[in-house]
Amino acid sequence: MEKTELITLPPAIFIMGPTTSGKTALAIALSQYLPVELISVDSALIYRGMDIGTAKPTAEEIRKIPHHLIDIRDPSESYSAAFFQKDALKLMSEITLAGRIPLLVGGTMLYFKALLQGLSPLPSPDPNLRQDIQNHVLKYGNTSLYAQLSVIDPVAAERIHFNDVQRVIRALEVFFISGKTLTELIKISGSRLPYQVYHFGLIPHSREQLHHRIELRFQKMISGGFIEEVSRLFMRGDLYADLPAIRSVGYRQMWSYLSGEIDYKEMIYRGVCATRQLAKRQMTWLRRWKNLYWLDSDQPEAFLKKFKSLLKR
Repeated sequence: MEKTELITLPPAIFIMGPTTSGKTALAIALSQYLPVELISVDSALIYRGMDIGTAKPTAEEIRKIPHHLIDIRDPSESYSAAFFQKDALKLMSEITLAGRIPLLVGGTMLYFKALLQGLSPLPSPDPNLRQDIQNHVLKYGNTSLYAQLSVIDPVAAERIHFNDVQRVIRALEVFFISGKTLTELIKISGSRLPYQVYHFGLIPHSREQLHHRIELRFQKMISGGFIEEVSRLFMRGDLYADLPAIRSVGYRQMWSYLSGEIDYKEMIYRGVCATRQLAKRQMTWLRRWKNLYWLDSDQPEAFLKKFKSLLKR
């Protein structure tokens, strides 16, 4: 029965991989064989005016295959996994009803997870309640707050360090608002994705090769006008370093350079290091991903063969 249900579900394709692994190029190649529309799964591509530092698809690439969830927010605005889940589900439904296949491509693994497994129904923050808890901290200290959490939610208390005040506050806030502990709510997820999903992980042949690509891309970004791009954002006056958009890899380091905190050479070094660290985190996610078909980014034709064989099952 379970197998029959899976077969009747409409198909969707995930192409996941670290930065610089060639995900967009592979998606465009796939579009020559299947009626797909691309949904970007990238927390930086959503921002307008952030093109060079995000390696945003070119106008020519967008003409070859429809792209969604690109340039949908101003850098002053925030976006989240919950927003992505809602937007992606709507788009996937529209694409499927049009007789096409949703192709989700990117490296923001939390977004993929939220879409595939759903999100825990955590309540929104309550500014007044949070202020009351913070006042308690100021009056009685971290230890008293942590002791309170240990009684209410001992599992969360064991997981959270007592000096991590923000997370302790959030755990207590969740309980006071919902009447349920953070541990209880985390166990509850939303509905599963109603698609037969084909998961592909695209990786370079070696870590050295990945690092080389990262260095080349960062240098290409610089020569392509990255400094000028971030300068325009810097000069707006309404953006600041702690915004999610400006915290994006590359932009954070360039912002520090334009602020005079670091010099040009240090900006390059930090930018490359931060991109490497991002790629490492992405690979950690992928290694834990279930039902994943691994592909060598230097052999894109293997992807098409693998996908055709899966569809025949």
